[in-house]
Amino acid sequence: MTYDFDAMTDRSGTYSLKWEEAGDALPMWVADMDFTTAPPIREAMRRRLDHGVFGYSIVPDEWADAYIGWWRDRHGVTFERESLIFCTGVIPAISSMVRKLTTPAENVVIQTPVYNIFFNSILNNGRNVLESPLTYDAAAGRYAIDWEDLERKLADPQTTLMILCNPHNPSGQIWDRETLTRLGELCWEHHVTVISDEIHCDLTDPGFGYVPFSSVSEHCRMNSVTCIAPTKTFNLAGLQTAAVMVPDPVLRHKVWRGLNTDEVAEPNAFAITAAVAAFIEGGPWLDELRAYLAGNKRAVRAAVDEYNASVDTARRVTLVEGDATYLLWLDCSALTDDTERLCDHLLAEQRLMLSPGAQFRGNGRYFVRINAATQRERVDEGMRRLTAGLRSFR
Repeated sequence: MTYDFDAMTDRSGTYSLKWEEAGDALPMWVADMDFTTAPPIREAMRRRLDHGVFGYSIVPDEWADAYIGWWRDRHGVTFERESLIFCTGVIPAISSMVRKLTTPAENVVIQTPVYNIFFNSILNNGRNVLESPLTYDAAAGRYAIDWEDLERKLADPQTTLMILCNPHNPSGQIWDRETLTRLGELCWEHHVTVISDEIHCDLTDPGFGYVPFSSVSEHCRMNSVTCIAPTKTFNLAGLQTAAVMVPDPVLRHKVWRGLNTDEVAEPNAFAITAAVAAFIEGGPWLDELRAYLAGNKRAVRAAVDEYNASVDTARRVTLVEGDATYLLWLDCSALTDDTERLCDHLLAEQRLMLSPGAQFRGNGRYFVRINAATQRERVDEGMRRLTAGLRSFR
């Protein structure tokens, strides 16, 4: 490989949320990678730093063209320059759109278990979370949409917005074209706008691609806002650089007004530089990263299989290993219905920090989420601690 993802990084002294929150524990929780970002991005930022002047920035056509070229070449979808709006992050954009596209006490549908910060964006703005729990096949370790439940909740006249996670976090599942088309038609029929959070879309396993929600039908295209960014893909979350893509001009104007009213549509001095470098020059680095992450996921799978082979069947766990993201969703229902307690045990006894699943709601209380985006040596150590902790948990 051209890039050394095994090189250990010391993140102490950098105000890292992931590591500071964990203290002396091994952090495999928040969705943050321990790899230095792609060299072309670092070089572009170095040039910008050396310039030495950090005044207000514009959003140039070059920025939009970088997004357009990336989605055309990597994902086979084309969108227009005018459909893109800069924003400082996906979550600030979602919170802004919840405020702009709904009124207080209206319902926002989400499919649980799902990324926990969606709840904040809805509840903190005085709207109602309307959960449509995904069905779970424990034997297969897969989720699916409960179509009857989803349609009933979309049909509620008080429901005006749906937030879709595509690919899905925490399961790592990639929604296929047929599923997205059916979902989009239901939302169109019931006049429910879709916000599709696609921030993890580039982190698919080798040989797998994702399907952009807006690409599957004209109704999906004209009734949706797509949230995209280089931040998860290239480990740039702290730079606050993202975009929303809104093909319909009327909906776009509403979103644009909301983002500007909330002051989340202006770039910092490095946001444009990093995004352009990522999407123009970051492809080779990403391809090697995806292969490395797939190897990490195999290492987790092997450790879970080894644990299951060594314990009584009543204490076995099930790994939900999706084809996207570096996150793995571990079903611990044979051990507990309260993985908050399990995570407390792993932290206290093994100094391993994972994400308890209850915060993602749905059936999350039976699960823990594992972040495998770190050096292989740390993944192996984390799995040693995890399996030891599972054996001793009572």
